Amino acid sequence: MTLLPSKTNPLHCLTGALIAGTLGLLLYRLTGAIAYLFASHAVSTHNQLVYSLAVAVRTLVVGLCTLATGVFSIIALGLVALTLQLLWERWVQREQA
Repeated sequence: MTLLPSKTNPLHCLTGALIAGTLGLLLYRLTGAIAYLFASHAVSTHNQLVYSLAVAVRTLVVGLCTLATGVFSIIALGLVALTLQLLWERWVQREQA
């Protein structure tokens, strides 16, 4: 177990978690909107190469938005867990003193 720098406090962690959670929620809504837009507008071409490229780009865009959503959500959960750990350590130190 590594020791955290003394500048780390629960308020900083919660602020970061709030920011990351907000970004995750916004990206989640953006991903849903993009997926709905792509699902409601079909690719109108008879060229197989153009159709394949359009499907690949759509998949890539939705996949990257989903990845960003997951990353920010996991960061938010990790920061909340770090906040709980810091609060627990402070509580244990007060009990020992």
